[in-house]
Amino acid sequence: MLKSVREDIRSVFERDPAAKSVVEVVVCYSGLHAVWFYRLNHVLWKHHLRLLARALSQFARLLTGIEIHPAAQIGRRLFIDHGMGVVIGETSIVGDDVTLYQGVTLGGTGKEKGKRHPTVGSDVVIGSGAKVLGDIRVGDRCRIGAGSVVLRDVPDDSTVVGVPGHIVFQNGQRVVITDPKQINDPLSAALSVVA
Repeated sequence: MLKSVREDIRSVFERDPAAKSVVEVVVCYSGLHAVWFYRLNHVLWKHHLRLLARALSQFARLLTGIEIHPAAQIGRRLFIDHGMGVVIGETSIVGDDVTLYQGVTLGGTGKEKGKRHPTVGSDVVIGSGAKVLGDIRVGDRCRIGAGSVVLRDVPDDSTVVGVPGHIVFQNGQRVVITDPKQINDPLSAALSVVA
């Protein structure tokens, strides 16, 4: 557990140039507090102390403005920057070294049972206000632009922007949108020009 705490603190310094000291990070970073609450609550959840885990997760939400369901599976070194309004749903799976900005939702799309939240790979950055919804996969090393709404799988090494989310870069190369469902979308034409 102590190793995880150190890694979480180090990840703040690696990803936030505004971080000045360990004391400042430990005292002032609500995203870090939310991650630590989640790690405790997840242990309680796995030990079948589920009501306690849920109650503490709601207490953490009140303190931090960040809601992480204790059943979610989150990897190492999650960094939530300016985290107000972040939601990570019950069946979400989040890889290592993921960065989430304020207002990000990893959510479901309805009342279905079972796996209904996204799986996010490792080394992913999800921009402010982005919504990643449903039982979809966002691959490793992806970037999701601010305000995007992602409803379909995203392959590794991709950049997605827009509503609905469009892949505009993949493996470092610009992508021309050819999906027939998006061809008549005027936003697609505009995105292909600026990407």
